[in-house]
Amino acid sequence: MINLRIVFSTLLVLFAFNSFGQIQPSPKWTYTFDTKEAKVGDEIELIFQAEIPQNWYIYSNDFDEDLGPMLTTVKLEKHPSFEVLGELMPINPSRKYDDIWAGEVSYFMGKGEFRQRIRILQSDLKIIGNIDYQMCIELPNDSRCIPFDEDFTFPAITISGSANEETSNSSETDSTESEEQITPPIVEENIPTETRQAIPFEPIDANGNTGEMSLWAFMILCFLGGIAALLTPCVYPMIPLTVSFFTGKSKSRRQALIQAFFYGFSIIAIYTISGTIVAKVSGPEFANWLSTHWVPNVAFFAIFIFFALAFLGMFEITLPSSWVNNADKQADKGGYYGTFFMAFTLVLVSFSCTGPIVGTILVESAGGLVLKPILGMFAFSMAFAIPFTLFAIFPEWLNSLPRSGGWMNTVKVVLGFLELALAFKFLSIADQVYHWGILDRDIFLVIWIAVFIGLTIYLFGFIRMPHDDKVEKLGVPRLLLALTSLGFVIYLMPGLWGAPLKGMAGYLPPMKSNMFTFAGGTNAYNDGENQLCDIPKYADLFELPHGLQGYFDYEQALACAKTQGKPLFIDFTGHGCVNCREMEARVWSDPAVLKRLREDFVIVALYVDDKSTLPENQWYVSEYDNKEKKTIGKQNADFQITRYNNNAQPYYVILNHQEELLIQPKAYDLNPINFAAFLDQAKASFERGN
Repeated sequence: MINLRIVFSTLLVLFAFNSFGQIQPSPKWTYTFDTKEAKVGDEIELIFQAEIPQNWYIYSNDFDEDLGPMLTTVKLEKHPSFEVLGELMPINPSRKYDDIWAGEVSYFMGKGEFRQRIRILQSDLKIIGNIDYQMCIELPNDSRCIPFDEDFTFPAITISGSANEETSNSSETDSTESEEQITPPIVEENIPTETRQAIPFEPIDANGNTGEMSLWAFMILCFLGGIAALLTPCVYPMIPLTVSFFTGKSKSRRQALIQAFFYGFSIIAIYTISGTIVAKVSGPEFANWLSTHWVPNVAFFAIFIFFALAFLGMFEITLPSSWVNNADKQADKGGYYGTFFMAFTLVLVSFSCTGPIVGTILVESAGGLVLKPILGMFAFSMAFAIPFTLFAIFPEWLNSLPRSGGWMNTVKVVLGFLELALAFKFLSIADQVYHWGILDRDIFLVIWIAVFIGLTIYLFGFIRMPHDDKVEKLGVPRLLLALTSLGFVIYLMPGLWGAPLKGMAGYLPPMKSNMFTFAGGTNAYNDGENQLCDIPKYADLFELPHGLQGYFDYEQALACAKTQGKPLFIDFTGHGCVNCREMEARVWSDPAVLKRLREDFVIVALYVDDKSTLPENQWYVSEYDNKEKKTIGKQNADFQITRYNNNAQPYYVILNHQEELLIQPKAYDLNPINFAAFLDQAKASFERGN
């Protein structure tokens, strides 16, 4: 009899080997001119077009290369038949502020296009060269970056012109550099696009649709915002009034139920339509401008401050009374028409409390995709409408509701403090994109600590805001909320002296902007030194994170591993690999993982995208693609492909002294427990083999 468990386990092993041992194909590039015929002396454009695999993206070249990602570059080999005019231009890339790189990046998904303008000098036009770029993917179960380089040759086109015309500029061309490298211009203004997508640092498919988890998480937050709105003093007292509206005017129980459902549907429709209008008016292109440009981010900062002050009680946000009165008159007409305007009246009357929450949802969703404001408002209105509908259906439930009172103003004030803290996130984005230097990490943390200390003091009852009742005694919910706020303050404070605060990485400015550090060093984990066998090669070019010491050359690291009797840990990484940086920040920094890496392994980091040219006697032609490998990066990438049949980063391999795998290689995994287990299993396998 066949043991199903054995069969199932075998299939899992085969699947694992298949998933780790694969080479991701590169995008399909086409190279054309913008014309089929030209004359000597004409200016024409070279067109580079890429068909990018689904869910993947490639970086453009029109942002600051010092941020870290590998920009797309083109090298044209010198030929007397043409001269280069200007820079390589990307055509309508998408743009996004990236928290990990702490700056604005641009990229292409689905399709990408670059253009380079040249002048024809001779009729025997010959365009050959190389394009260098990085392709990445960001999905919940797959996150990798892969550097590529492609050789290209442009097809022939018809060139007319005399020999005199051909040679008129040849002497000038001869003086140009032997190999033209197209470097990316650094731009500050956003490039208009026909279609934009959010950068895939949340799950996105090739059509630009946000992944399920991202939208679901946003909708849950909006739903919670709707619940918070229900507890405000503008909305909560409206519940019994609504119930009396239905029970007093309905002729039968059945009619009351129908009108109650229609009432709830009307509330959802009103809010969702407003979200749809925002989506249609803005669209994806406008959304990207909102999320990166300093004008909307500073405007959002001011709006959030305005909302916060309103919630704190400095003033009330009210709509014109004529709007409310006209809607109320329509509600008195009865029937479905009256029911709809009853819902509309509720929306208008409660605006002073719901306005800041709704505004926050629309501002947050404005930086996303078309669906986001629609689904956000739908989720908010669902939370808002369900209780009104249920109490209209079951009016006897009203007896179990807490009475209106000062606790509702407390809800408003708490929301005001949260709005105040979130406001500085928008100012921080503008500050980092434009390098103003006014909101560095430590200043940002000081502001947030002050805000949440204020919230803590308020919740404990030491201060009162306008419209607050005197706190005679501290209820359990208020005490728990106060302790939560105090705990958050305690969590933030070590960040002033360099603690990474990994849980808040998406909200805080980057570590490099922190002015304060611990005495004696910048790394809290650096409690000892690795005993290296000799001085690492290329130590002037590379370094390991968190004070770890290791090598950057495979042969040197392997020799040291044999000397020390330790397994060899290979980190295939890259300068422009955002996933590698995230693994280092969130997994390698874990004390358990860091201790194992420091004590149990000899580490070698092999950068696959480094451009440093090696001495000519170290060049070789790859058996994989028959191309000559001249740089550190290309040789490391070729080593990963030929040895392990994989070209993605991050990629972690652990070997014994016979260069055999001790455990199946590991890729992107943000769970430190899994990574520590990976290291432990490899160490145990090494010890058994010895």
